[in-house]
Amino acid sequence: MSRTRIAATAIGLAGALAASQAQAQSASNSEQEIALLKQQLKLLEQKLDKLQSQTAANTAATAKAKAEAKAEAKAEARSEAKAVVANANAAIPLKGPAHPSGVVVTMPNNRPTICTADEANCVAITGRVHWDVGGYDYRPNTAATVPQKLDSGENVRRARIGVTGKFLNDWNFALIYDFGGSSDGFGGTGAAGATPVGFLPGGGTSGIENAYISYTGLKPFGGKMAIEAGIMDIAWTLDESTSSNDIAFMERASVGIIAQNIAAGDFRSAAGARWYNDVFYAGAYVTGPTTGAIHSASSISPPGTSEQYGATARVAGQVVSGNDYSVHLGADAEWLIQPPRNLVANTQTLTLSDRPELRIDPTTLISTAAIANVSGAQVYGVEAAATYGPLWVQGEYYWFNIDRGANTAVPPIGTSSLKFQGGYAQAAYVLTGESRKYNPGNAAYGGVKPNNPFSINGGGWGAWEIAGRYSTVDLNDQLATAAGIAGGRQTVYTLALNWYVNGNVRFMLDYLHGTVSKQATAVSAADTGSKFDAVALRTQFAF
Repeated sequence: MSRTRIAATAIGLAGALAASQAQAQSASNSEQEIALLKQQLKLLEQKLDKLQSQTAANTAATAKAKAEAKAEAKAEARSEAKAVVANANAAIPLKGPAHPSGVVVTMPNNRPTICTADEANCVAITGRVHWDVGGYDYRPNTAATVPQKLDSGENVRRARIGVTGKFLNDWNFALIYDFGGSSDGFGGTGAAGATPVGFLPGGGTSGIENAYISYTGLKPFGGKMAIEAGIMDIAWTLDESTSSNDIAFMERASVGIIAQNIAAGDFRSAAGARWYNDVFYAGAYVTGPTTGAIHSASSISPPGTSEQYGATARVAGQVVSGNDYSVHLGADAEWLIQPPRNLVANTQTLTLSDRPELRIDPTTLISTAAIANVSGAQVYGVEAAATYGPLWVQGEYYWFNIDRGANTAVPPIGTSSLKFQGGYAQAAYVLTGESRKYNPGNAAYGGVKPNNPFSINGGGWGAWEIAGRYSTVDLNDQLATAAGIAGGRQTVYTLALNWYVNGNVRFMLDYLHGTVSKQATAVSAADTGSKFDAVALRTQFAF
């Protein structure tokens, strides 16, 4: 019932009440009728209140019913949709759990790298080219000096291409070939029949520079560990532990090259392990011959030898470090355990030699020649380096001991051991403010990365570095005796200017002044020394 009808009824009742009151004025029982009418009016008011409450309740119930109906409809629609999706999924067969698919291609430092989506497996193309041009002002002391001339010109010092990568995160590999023109550690001549055909000194017969596998899944004592085997560049000596892409001079100091060539260095077959953390490094390897060695002890042409065996060990660390400074110290040891032996000629020899810290002409100026009856050799060294902002200093010193106790029936027999030594000190300063960062994995300092790579459109001028080095090595011992060796003493001063165009391109300009003090033989004091000055420019790119 609406409020209008209730009001009308109340008005009607009020009118009736008024008429009853008028009639009651003339009757004696009017008071009783009035009381009855008041009672009826009160009942009507109660009924009116009850009807109003019932109307509000009905309205709320209706709204609730509509809301519940709407919610029920939505739930039913969702249920139907889920059923449709479930039926669609049921129609597609599942072959197993979903795996990341595809590959990710990146270019870290412009090195093309392909990895699986989870980055557990990667393969990258790596390469470097070091092209040198330069000339010598070479001055032999006498007509007896050998050589009488050094050849100026050009040389592709290194031209390497290969792949590096990893399998399942922990297995690392590298396969790199070097097409360069003068690699450290290679020597000898070839022959056709009995006629030598002459490989240049330093020319390699094989260019496999790296072909190894390394496992890095073990992390003992809170550090990192690499167990590796194959053909590799062993991080022995501080200078060798710095990449040729990052060294401050075109060539490393001669004393380090001579030491490495005994049982370490580039292209060396080896197996061993290294452990390191942010402070300390320790590594040890068993080594064999270099790639390109003749694997036949009975080969006559070219002459072959049995395979040599040796070992290396190195401990080093960054003993002091801060935001813009650091100090590095280390020690090295190398052993030639079984020298190579030619069973045809019945000889067991070792030669120590190097070029004058430049490879435009690969001729050596200091050399012991073939030392006879070598039964073993040991090399011990110390190393130190430090950085302070853009300043970097480094030095090493090495002592050699060559045992001559082999019994080959070739004189001299039963002679005493030989002692040689040498070292270097060098410093570099980056004019544009960059600094060299420490690499704990090799316990050595890395290269210079320009903060503002060169751009002709105003992007920057790259990084500029000046450097200087003093280097000396003495291959003379027991002079004035028949069993002595007159290999010569070489001293070289080098100045360098390096322009790091960007992270991949570098130009190097070196000036060298060298002196070689040498006599004809151990028992002849005839002067066969020389002096030289040289200027060379390297164009380098690497990725």
